[in-house]
Amino acid sequence: MLLENIINSYMTLFSLSSFLIFLGVFKISSKYFKRSFDLDFKKPQAFHTEPVPRIGGLALFCAFVMLVLSFQYVFKVNLYEYLIISFLIFILGFSDDLKFQIGANIRLILMTLIFSISIIFFNINIEKTGLAFLNLWLENNIFNLIFVLICFLFVVNGSNFIDGFNGLLAIHSFIIISFLTIILTKIDESSFYVFLTGQLFIIFVFILFNFPKAKIFLGDSGSYLLGSLIALNTIKVSHLVPSVSPFFFCSLLFYIFFEVFFSFIRKSLKRNSPLKPDNNHLHMLIFKYFNTRNNKSSNPITSVVINLFYFILIIPAFLFRENALFSRYWFFLLLFVYLISYFLMKKKT
Repeated sequence: MLLENIINSYMTLFSLSSFLIFLGVFKISSKYFKRSFDLDFKKPQAFHTEPVPRIGGLALFCAFVMLVLSFQYVFKVNLYEYLIISFLIFILGFSDDLKFQIGANIRLILMTLIFSISIIFFNINIEKTGLAFLNLWLENNIFNLIFVLICFLFVVNGSNFIDGFNGLLAIHSFIIISFLTIILTKIDESSFYVFLTGQLFIIFVFILFNFPKAKIFLGDSGSYLLGSLIALNTIKVSHLVPSVSPFFFCSLLFYIFFEVFFSFIRKSLKRNSPLKPDNNHLHMLIFKYFNTRNNKSSNPITSVVINLFYFILIIPAFLFRENALFSRYWFFLLLFVYLISYFLMKKKT
């Protein structure tokens, strides 16, 4: 009972502090972060008619640093890997938010270096995949490093890909971390669910400022940071709850992951650079579908439709998360659903 009271008091104070951080960053953005304002009102997904600062990542990072430090102080758990990775990836993204242009190739190289060094230094690894031959390969340290690195790159870049509509990435991240938190609440000896709950509070506060009409945007710094947290959280929970099938975690991340994979294949087949952005992602096609029907709320509706559909698809995976066979086939079914949805929307638009 005492521990429960401590947790409740801690989360109450933290949620209030998070709101104040976002409000403070928003208030000072017009004075100190003018370079971060999004002035492109004519882009396809634009839902704003006034300049909107891309400082959501800054507020997110400040609130997250407070979460890590306070969590370490209250629960005596060191989370230095979260602190250092989030700082480095935030700086990389924030430089672009402030319009210090870094080429796509250079950015990918820097991101690869950040994650490679972090994986080695903090010994971040994936122990099992649900596939026997791949588990055997993971016993090789070099292969394990490359595999974990690819996972980070896919999740982080996938998060950046789907960011662009109000609430899309934030709500999606909230759903993913919520499922991870629910899994951990069943483990009495784990306090990590409190840390995940703190992340949910931060994301929820951001959503208040971003959805349905945006007062702030995540920016690259925010999407990179959320992607990094999702990847780290998923690996951490997979270690804490080994009874859960690895394919459940694949299902949980399927939209972010497959968005990058499918985009790479799609662009390569058209002989376009996979690193150059286009407007043929699934969320953009759905946006076009609603927008052609003169719906002034196409932007937030797109986010709601995608995340609602995703949430419904994940529920069976969650209910049977310890069933290895079901989890495996459900993951591949989700990929099939994505492809069907994509080509159907492509035909309609």
